[in-house]
Order: sequence, then C-alpha cells, then structure tokens
Amino acid sequence: MTTDTTGAIPPVGETDDDLIQLLTPEGERVHHEAYTPRIEDLDRAALEGLYRDMVLVRRFDTEATSLQRHGELGLWPPCLGQEAAQIGSGRALARQDYAFPSYRELGVAWTRGVDLRKVLHQFRGEDHGGWDPYEHNFHLYTLVIGSHALHATGYAMGIQRDGDVGTGDPDRDRAVVAYFGDGATAQGDLNEALTFAAVNDSPVVFFCQNNHWAISEPTTRQSRVPLFHRGRGFGIPSVRVDGNDVLACYAVTTEALERARSGGGPTFVEAVTYRMGAHTTSDDPTRYRTKADEEVWRRRDPIDRLEVLLRAEGTGEEFFTALESEAEELGEDVRSYCRAIPVPPASRMFENVYATEHALVRAEREWFTEYSEGFLTEEVAR
Repeated sequence: MTTDTTGAIPPVGETDDDLIQLLTPEGERVHHEAYTPRIEDLDRAALEGLYRDMVLVRRFDTEATSLQRHGELGLWPPCLGQEAAQIGSGRALARQDYAFPSYRELGVAWTRGVDLRKVLHQFRGEDHGGWDPYEHNFHLYTLVIGSHALHATGYAMGIQRDGDVGTGDPDRDRAVVAYFGDGATAQGDLNEALTFAAVNDSPVVFFCQNNHWAISEPTTRQSRVPLFHRGRGFGIPSVRVDGNDVLACYAVTTEALERARSGGGPTFVEAVTYRMGAHTTSDDPTRYRTKADEEVWRRRDPIDRLEVLLRAEGTGEEFFTALESEAEELGEDVRSYCRAIPVPPASRMFENVYATEHALVRAEREWFTEYSEGFLTEEVAR
C-alpha cells in the first residue's frame, strides 16, 4: 500500500491521538467530546456554504495558476489542497477580528469579503495589494516569511490596551489570527512573537498551516517534534488539527478565538495539510517529492470528503450542478478581469512608500519625472 513518507501524520486508516478530526477522508463524521459541540450550529445549508467556499476558492486558484503560465501574472502561490484549513478557520472569525496572512491565504481573504480579483494586482506587479485592509480586517499579504507574526502580536497587544478583550460584549471583544506555514516556525520573528504573546496573554491565535514543505525542505528536517509542541514550549496552549477537515478547523479555531476574546490568551494551532501544487509557480515540486506522497494526500482531499458527507445527508445533484456552473463563470470573469488590469505608470513606485511626505522620496520623484520627460522631448525633436 502507498504510504506517506513525509512523516507528518500516519497513513490513511491509522490514527494520531493528538490529531483533532471531525470528518474522515472517507466523509464520515467523528465525534469529539470537546469539539463536536462547536459545529452543532452548522446545519446542512451551512455545510453547503463551506463546500461552496472551497470549490470557488479552488477554481479561482486554478485559474490564477493558469494565468501565470500564460504570462498574465508574474508569480502565483497556489493554495491547492489547503482550502479546508483556510475556509474553516476563516469562517470562525468574527466581523471585528483581524487576520494577518502570509501570501497564500486566498481562502481566508474570501471569508473576509475581499474581492479575490484584487489579489491579482499584486502578482501582476500593478500594486502592493489591491484591497483595503481596514475595510475587511484582513491585512495585506506579507512576503517576508514570519515577520507578520510580530505585527499580529503587536496588534493584539494594542487590542488589550484599548480594553477590547474580556468585556463580555460579543460585539466588542476582539482577537487576532496570524497565518503562516511550517517553514516560518524556524524564523526568529515568529519565536519572538510567541514570547511576547505568551508573557502578555495577548488575544492572538497562531495558525500554522503545516503543508509539509518549506519550499523544498520537508517538515521532518525542520523540527524533531510535531510543530504544535513549539507553542507548548512558550507556555501557549497548542492543538493539532486535521487541516484537510473543514469542520475540525472551524471548531478548533472557534474555540481558540473565543478564549482569546475572553482574555484567555494565545493559542497555537497546527493544521496538518498538504500543498498539492508548487510552492509558487517558479517552483518544480517534482524535484523534491514523490508522486506516491501526492497520491496519498490526494485521497485526503478536503473538498471530496465534504462532498461525500453532503450527499449522504441529503444534498441533491442540482446543488453540485449549479455550483459547477458558478465556478465556470467565476473562471471566465477572473480571466477577463486580469487581462484588463492596466499597466501602471512607472511613477507609481513613489506612492505609498511613507505615510507622510518624505524629502528623499520627493527628490527621487522629481529626478525621475525630469528624466522621463527628457525621453519625450527627444522623441518630439525627431
């Protein structure tokens, strides 16, 4: 039988006592005394909503990958296979909570109401980030590995000082989630963030998507212990969840966020998942992983297992047919939108560098303007 050689979780059919799972790869519900009550409010319509989220996010992701291959985007970081971790945790967030993503959290952006087409601007080289982070309580993508964990912790400490933690008012109490991958756990910034969060009991959830690969470096060469033990080393409650189980990710994140908002401090969540695509479109995963491993994880697909559950609980074929049509329409819209993004003027590089006017930037802008206009003068002279 084909087995997973990455060493992160046991093969299909075997159990991991530390792994929180509410939905098996075969689509069967699993009862968990602590976490099953967290999903009791999810009726079939809500489950269909989670399924729709994952399908449409995957369709967008697939389309963006194709656009990059056709030269329409400079780069794209696929999230293929990680939809459950992102949708489950993202749907657990309250309106007033704030999320700090790295650069692959397409599903979380979707749950925060971001128009995903605006994400394309950054990877087309047209903008630093096409959405308003304060409108959606979803920060701009962070390309520097792990640095945003400090930003998230600082923001969470600010929430404490604003008195928006532990008031008992569900519309006021807030929390923060920092998303990062397994590779970021080796970065100093993340470990410093864990220290500050622990000693200050800050309302922040550290959500690690362990997708097995820090570009080409497997998790087994990044840590000698499961990654959720890292949080315990800082005195932070830590949990390991099946990252391909959208129900478990929702339940675990819901519990962690409720504790954070009430003043219970930080939580470290390791969502064990798998990056089915490349690290980015500049990467070739065939150079460092096997088809056998990919096949094992393909059988744990987060969308497939929820589809099995929905069909078993009465969702009709018309739902899936309509969703397939919606996904195709989304793909067509993404293609048209991306190709219509205008080429920005080169002078845009001087905007949004500092919050206020800066003498050096002003001088460089003036020089660049004079330099550029010189070409126009020469053209007219010819």
